[in-house]
Amino acid sequence: MRLVLKFFILLSILFGTSSLATSAGKKALVGGRLIDGFGHRPTANSVILIDGNIISAVGTVGSLAIPEGYEVISTEGMDVLPGLWESHAHLMLTGHSDYAHWDKTYVGRLASEIMPASAVQLLLAGVTATRDLGAPLADTVAVKAAIESGTIPVPRLFASGPFLQAEVPPGTEKFRWAVTSVAEANARVNQLADAGMEIIKLIDQDKMSLEVAQAIVTQAHARGMKVVAHSHRPGEIRRGLEIGVDNFEHTGLTTAPAYPRDIVEKLRERTATGRIAGGPLFWTPTVEGLSNYPLTVDNPEKLDNSCWRRGLKADTIADVKASIQKPGEMAYSSLVPLRRPTLKKKIRQLRKAGVVFLVGTDSGIPMKFHCQSTWNEMAAWVDTFDIPVMDTIRGATFWPAVMMGVGDKLGTVSAGKYADIIAVKGDVLRYINLLQNVELVMKDGTLYKENGVPVEENLKAR
Repeated sequence: MRLVLKFFILLSILFGTSSLATSAGKKALVGGRLIDGFGHRPTANSVILIDGNIISAVGTVGSLAIPEGYEVISTEGMDVLPGLWESHAHLMLTGHSDYAHWDKTYVGRLASEIMPASAVQLLLAGVTATRDLGAPLADTVAVKAAIESGTIPVPRLFASGPFLQAEVPPGTEKFRWAVTSVAEANARVNQLADAGMEIIKLIDQDKMSLEVAQAIVTQAHARGMKVVAHSHRPGEIRRGLEIGVDNFEHTGLTTAPAYPRDIVEKLRERTATGRIAGGPLFWTPTVEGLSNYPLTVDNPEKLDNSCWRRGLKADTIADVKASIQKPGEMAYSSLVPLRRPTLKKKIRQLRKAGVVFLVGTDSGIPMKFHCQSTWNEMAAWVDTFDIPVMDTIRGATFWPAVMMGVGDKLGTVSAGKYADIIAVKGDVLRYINLLQNVELVMKDGTLYKENGVPVEENLKAR
């Protein structure tokens, strides 16, 4: 609590105070084509009535009257969608290429600068909910408290806090916790749950004993938490399936050309059980950075986009910029040219096995900025990996809400749901990359972007 208080004081010093954001009132979004997240045919000339932070009714021009007293906001010529989810973000990172340097230099600035800046960048890109998978617990608690109190206006945050793993590299102990016994597994899960984390992030589960790994998942589920797990190695996938994780992260298996046959069969067995096993098996492939790597190296101009600088201090910006001057020479990416040709087959294998894909990007890792990553991933799914555009949209709206157990409140534009809505000029079903220029961003009934411009009054810390 002491850190939370210090965080609030620092925010008031940095940004000053302001009146509460103008979120109250009744609004009507009128005229756009609604892609509501359910996956069926879009609704032309839609009308969406919003009372405070809740969608009260959805209809069409001519069939749903706009009651007196509603502020009318035109969405003519736009596609209207549920707010996007970023299902694999790292708010403690902002694209810097040297993790060792970053972890040492910025460990004291995560809650006050880095994480709030990352989250606001996501919000302005149309991301109204995010899963933050790996950060120091105290900093995560502080940022979550600030969001929930309305002190900082950023996406809904579902967080894991530190990774749980078998062994921890020196210097990473603040955001990686070693777990080596059943007693430690139960204690660490309880510590995270008691701190308000909704997710357990499990990595290197194949290096743990089966008993320890199972204890983590069993206790997490008993506490109402979801378990996401790395899938970089065949052993991680096999063990993850054995212990019942909810969601695998990354495409993995480094330069191997495909997933082994036994893994594909195990995935099919798991997806065949569906609700009996607790719901679909989810997978967040995070492929865009790998797929587009040669394009980034050949044309790194997108790295100069000023959007990723918002909220960061001048020295942070200079440091990040200096670290990515030679994008084709980073040790971090040395295997990418060999991994890239394997991606299409792996994606096909996973889809045929029946897993449900979630849009997530590893946002924050080297050269992947929070203001660009989500739409880049969605465009790669459609244009490179031939994933149907409606499946892609649902992977960024409907399914993440279902996976996190909040599908009754989020994930679709429908009556009774929270008013988390975005709008884009043009036909996003034909040109998915239009999402790079989100015209309107509404979260909880408050407009944070309108006519393509941030609503600065509502973006102030308070």
